[in-house]
Amino acid sequence: MPKGAETREEILLRAACVFNTKGYSGAALSDIMQATGLQKGGIYNHFESKEKLALEAFDFALKLTGARMREALSGKTHARERLLALLAFFDDYSRNPPIPGGCPIMNTAIENDDGNPELRKRARAAMENWRQFILRTVKRGVERNELRSTADPEQAATIFIATIEGAIMMSKLYRDTAHIERALVHLKQYVEESL
Repeated sequence: MPKGAETREEILLRAACVFNTKGYSGAALSDIMQATGLQKGGIYNHFESKEKLALEAFDFALKLTGARMREALSGKTHARERLLALLAFFDDYSRNPPIPGGCPIMNTAIENDDGNPELRKRARAAMENWRQFILRTVKRGVERNELRSTADPEQAATIFIATIEGAIMMSKLYRDTAHIERALVHLKQYVEESL
């Protein structure tokens, strides 16, 4: 990787950590300068504005998270196995997040629900990708007789996402991973007994 591209990726990684912990509007350029060890000109040499950096840092955080999720799902073809692998991913994620600060999608969605329209749009697209993954997995599972014929893909997607995101928020707020652990145990039971 060329030096410039390497520097750019390092800025994205460090900026993603800052934005995900302080928020996109709460993170000052000085926070990013401190995290990267670069001056303002060094950052703006790679990104034309804080706004552009924020957008690319969000995308970078998703890229890291997505790579870990794909790794957890690798080789899993049965619907139940894929849903349980997703839960295992979040179990690992709660202990070893690729980006500190909680879920980048949730953090960005909450902060930008009435704020930055481009970040809101990206958070919604990311959430929709996750929702579509669950919908497809459950639908295919029903079609292939891997899940119960009564399994409702829409309901499953809402239950998965709301439970996981709520548990991540509680674990972060209370600084106690017991909340995500309990939620994952419940969802595992939901997959095994209800789907």
